[in-house]
Amino acid sequence: MAIKKILVVDDSATERHVIGEILSKQGFEILYAESGESGIAQAKLGKPDLIIMDVVMPGLNGFQATRAITKDPETQHIPVLICTSKDQETDKIWGLRQGAKDYVVKPIIAAELLGKVAALG
Repeated sequence: MAIKKILVVDDSATERHVIGEILSKQGFEILYAESGESGIAQAKLGKPDLIIMDVVMPGLNGFQATRAITKDPETQHIPVLICTSKDQETDKIWGLRQGAKDYVVKPIIAAELLGKVAALG
């Protein structure tokens, strides 16, 4: 499946902008959500091909939102790439256990992010 549309879920407007810029320059269509709850809603509405999910957010965190998306029959086919400053091995293992397909640590390195997106496509 070719990835064309990507949903970026992050409570930081700066992070959403940085990630969105990296991806839109490569021709991806970008959707945005600023919380776990709105990320779940946007996944159902926008039908993205990939979700890039922050972890540390108020309300529903990225691990909880990833679990909800990957367990819901309506959205479980959408791969989730966790993108967070939480860089411990235990965080990565936990994120993958919630259903994420991969994990990238902030600060974002454009080449690394694009490589992981390409690998999931």
